[in-house]
Amino acid sequence: MPKDPNRESDTIGVLFVCLGNICRSPLAEAIFLDKIERRGVRDRFLVDSAGTGSWHVGQRADPRTIEVASRYDISVPSIGRQVKTDDFDRFDMLLAMDRSNEKDLLKAGAPRERLRLMMSFHPEHTDNPSDVPDPYWGEGDGFERVYRMLDGACDGLIDAMLRR
Repeated sequence: MPKDPNRESDTIGVLFVCLGNICRSPLAEAIFLDKIERRGVRDRFLVDSAGTGSWHVGQRADPRTIEVASRYDISVPSIGRQVKTDDFDRFDMLLAMDRSNEKDLLKAGAPRERLRLMMSFHPEHTDNPSDVPDPYWGEGDGFERVYRMLDGACDGLIDAMLRR
């Protein structure tokens, strides 16, 4: 992987990716940032999120994303952006929220060896990872369900990244 001159050589780059970068990927980013801060390893990571689409570029996360994170005392710093091809050089791990995002990333040129489904890191889903459902159009509290899925997957991801 080419070296990003703006990145420390021992940092691990993690990019969370969903469709519009206002629901799942910013929530995953926020949970991950909170967990690595609590573990005292924040300085070992470069963390960001992005969407495969451009609809929400420049926007804050969906208010329901911010609300569910705030229930757990987590802030959501993300501003929507679209994946760029230079992200494929900047980040060691590209985490797709679902198979559709994974296909879009591969079509855009993402290296297969650095691309994983987010739920492949969840201890209950490693053998057969499920998609993280998009809660944007759903009824009920799909954001809470997504939070719980991402919370478990982030723990597994951090453990895997720290073992590298």
